[in-house]
Amino acid sequence: MLPRSTSAGSPQVGDEPATERLERIPAAPLPPPEMPTRIGLGGPDDPGGPGGPGGIDGGRRPSRGRRRILVVSAVVGALGLLYGADLLLSSGSMPRGVTVAGIDIGAMSRADAEEQLRSEIGARTSGPIPVTVGDARGEIDPTAAGLSVDWAGTLDRAAAQPLNPITRITSFFSQREVGVVSIAEPTALGQALEQLGPVVDREPVEGSVRFEGTDPQPVDPRPGQRLDLAAATEVLQRDWANGGVVALPITELPPTTTAEDVATAIKQVARPAVAAPITVNGENDVQGTVTPEVVAASLSFVAENGALTPELNQQSIQDALSSQMAESEKPGRDATFDFSGGRAVVVPSQDGRGVDYEATVAAMVGVLGSPAPREVTAVYAEKPAEVTTEELQALGNPEIIGEFTTGGFAPDSGQNIRRAAELVNGTVVQPGEVFSLDAVTGPRTAANGYVEAGVIDNGRASRGIAGGASQVSTTLYNAAYFAGMTLLEHKAHSYYISRYPAGREATIATGAIDNKFRNDNPTPIMIRTRWTPTSVTVQIYGQRKYEVTGEFGPRTNPTQPNEVTIPSGEDCHPSNGAPGFTITDTRTRRDVDTGEVTRETITTRYNPAPRVVCED
Repeated sequence: MLPRSTSAGSPQVGDEPATERLERIPAAPLPPPEMPTRIGLGGPDDPGGPGGPGGIDGGRRPSRGRRRILVVSAVVGALGLLYGADLLLSSGSMPRGVTVAGIDIGAMSRADAEEQLRSEIGARTSGPIPVTVGDARGEIDPTAAGLSVDWAGTLDRAAAQPLNPITRITSFFSQREVGVVSIAEPTALGQALEQLGPVVDREPVEGSVRFEGTDPQPVDPRPGQRLDLAAATEVLQRDWANGGVVALPITELPPTTTAEDVATAIKQVARPAVAAPITVNGENDVQGTVTPEVVAASLSFVAENGALTPELNQQSIQDALSSQMAESEKPGRDATFDFSGGRAVVVPSQDGRGVDYEATVAAMVGVLGSPAPREVTAVYAEKPAEVTTEELQALGNPEIIGEFTTGGFAPDSGQNIRRAAELVNGTVVQPGEVFSLDAVTGPRTAANGYVEAGVIDNGRASRGIAGGASQVSTTLYNAAYFAGMTLLEHKAHSYYISRYPAGREATIATGAIDNKFRNDNPTPIMIRTRWTPTSVTVQIYGQRKYEVTGEFGPRTNPTQPNEVTIPSGEDCHPSNGAPGFTITDTRTRRDVDTGEVTRETITTRYNPAPRVVCED
């Protein structure tokens, strides 16, 4: 071993032995292996990103989130380029997948699309439009309805390029309907749809009871329906050119009664009512009997507050009892004129006393459900003359200043015409007084002597209480017209009835449509009626103030009827229909004292009555 050295740099106490130090001196280090150069885009902590040892800024790597953003940005940019290119390439042509009334015109030029639409849609719109309304089928003439295609508007709507990217993408594998742009003339379209109303509109049928002899039978309620004109106008205008059947919307009208109400009415009223006669006890020990047969013929039910209320036809009961109760009454008489001597002579009136049939029949209704024997006490009342001697004398020496006759009615309608004419007969209208036919003849119910008969319900044959009363209204209107009365209120039928003068007729509906005139003459007038099984006449007596003439204008603006088919099982009355038209009537009045002439013109528009076909 070498001796320890004590000079500077010599080993000190605690140093390792020299030999050991020499053995632990490492060999010269080898150069590190060559690393590939890495350029990163990450942050300073990314070895491959900027600032990192291996990147542009030190060699740090990009993060995973940043790579995702870069990918999405690249995709969006590519899609944007494709979207722009698609818009540019499709400019000037129809959008992909677009259809008009089911016709594919996608990617066509505007000219080719128009030619295609005119070829296919034009053929559809040249014929009648098939429609359904509830169970009924019909046809509407598009020309008469004022419908046509707005070709330019339709192409403008179809050519609008969608800007929504999703819509443009889905157009590669789907279709988009844009519909036809229609031109509609509102009045003509409304009139065409109104023609369907008479056939499909029906009021709800309330429950009731009918009699076969004296055997009560149920009449169950049925809902009604009405064409929804506002909604139907929109649907027809939208769908008429699509080539299919257009389903027009209806509104259902529910009845207020039920089948249970009918069963209750039969059990509690109808069946007991005809189980035995009803005795009517009058004054002076006079009695009358109403047989079950008369009760059955007179009894009907009306819906009130969700229940069925019985009522008796007053005229029928009076006809059955009047001769039996006559000995207990003092007859009265209205004043009238006797024309047998060539001039009007007043036959004086006479007051009477007799059975108050309105009150007596009301008492009978109260015992209909009672067990036999059933009796009621007749109610009596003073019966002053309705037309007095003084009223007729005030007319002076009257003449017929207005007269009119109509005919052509059915026997059941004739009963109602007779009843209404009886109520009008003898009415005196004072100077300045207004006459109301609705007030004089109403209420037109079974209880007031009217029966069910044929009616025209919105141009369609139907049945209803007091059918035929409008014939009295028309006859009276014409008599008042020629008498020079001031015509205040009237309404023509919606559909022309050939037995009446066109443009000079008047319907009536209880509480809704009236026939009113005012007597502006200086003296009273009296209305007389005359009924036969085939005609009704109204005469107006008074002092003549005017000479009256009437003149009709030509029938203009004809409208042709549509055809409607009613399915089997529905209430249906076939009809050939009739065209609608417009007509004017001008009344000229010349004052017989002053010679002054006045004219008034009334214009009436009649709807076409549809052709009705009943399926077997």
